[in-house]
Amino acid sequence: GTWLSGVFDTDIVVCFDYEKFADKSSKLSDILYKSLKGKFKIKRINGSRDYFQINDKTFTFEIIPILEIRKAEQAKNIMDVSMLHAGWVNKKLKNKKSIADEIRLMKAFCKARNVYGAESYIKGFSGYVCEILAVYYGSFLGILKNSVKWKEGQLIDVERHFRNKNVFIEVNLSKLQSPLIVIDPVQRERNAAAALSPEKFNLFRDSAERFLKSPSCSFFIKKEIGLEDARNKAKAGRNALVLEVSAMRKKKDVAGAKLLKAFEHIKKSLEENGFKIFECGWEWKKKALFWFILENKPPKARIIKGPPLKFKKHAAVFRKAHRDIFIKRERLYAREARRFSNPRKLISSLAKESYLGEKVKDIRIIS
Repeated sequence: GTWLSGVFDTDIVVCFDYEKFADKSSKLSDILYKSLKGKFKIKRINGSRDYFQINDKTFTFEIIPILEIRKAEQAKNIMDVSMLHAGWVNKKLKNKKSIADEIRLMKAFCKARNVYGAESYIKGFSGYVCEILAVYYGSFLGILKNSVKWKEGQLIDVERHFRNKNVFIEVNLSKLQSPLIVIDPVQRERNAAAALSPEKFNLFRDSAERFLKSPSCSFFIKKEIGLEDARNKAKAGRNALVLEVSAMRKKKDVAGAKLLKAFEHIKKSLEENGFKIFECGWEWKKKALFWFILENKPPKARIIKGPPLKFKKHAAVFRKAHRDIFIKRERLYAREARRFSNPRKLISSLAKESYLGEKVKDIRIIS
């Protein structure tokens, strides 16, 4: 009862008896494949444990093999814990049925704000984290009101696993690097929000603050950015650079991660070449759309930041490498003629490089 309308992805979890299959956990995918082969048109998806996908026009079914476990310590793979997650949420829903509506509000808000999903190319709030937060704070508004006070490193421990204990001593620090730390209710050593990036964390808090100041249904409607939208964002004296990008034919998470790296590489290259970016972003459906709002007339020279004067050896190397040197606040800088004065020519040059060639199939400038 916590899914969103209009979403047609269905997970079918196939549970294997623990006593019988615990020692064969690495073969669960092969065993399941034999049962599905010939009955359906299936696609095998590589993962920590392979699973299967069936596309039936409107619906996408993902068939996932797991061990049926009673406690997280029995898991042979992270996927085995999924039924414990579902069990925990269902138990909370039995105690308070109205929490399902609060979860749906949270998911719809995150989806519209482009912060929903723990995939590596999104780095946002997973559905499970949305559910945990709704249970912890009691309501969608409770989440928003508290989120504007969150600091980086905010700890949420709904089952109080670490009551009177220091989580930063008890848990591996590598799992606590995300700006929000949500202790998994069924697996105390796991941070359920480990995938959340600082950018998505801050975007959520900013959206929450704006909603609380001026509540509106528009916050729950995802606005897709198109060519005209990008052009409209380019006000007087600014320029919309819009790219149509074809993803690699890979597993969605892998293809999405490559698209994200391509976007970040282009953004960094534009900035390094002196182009001021006022706003940028990307969307991905069948093809991806990268858009950048730039100043129309970038400076003729680019400024290169050098080392502080006190690092004499590094300063000497920097002076040899550059001709037009100046000093500002005890640090060396250099002026250098920019190779590209037109952002489109820069993109055309980048598209020929092997780095982008390994990340995306094709890049086309459409504006």
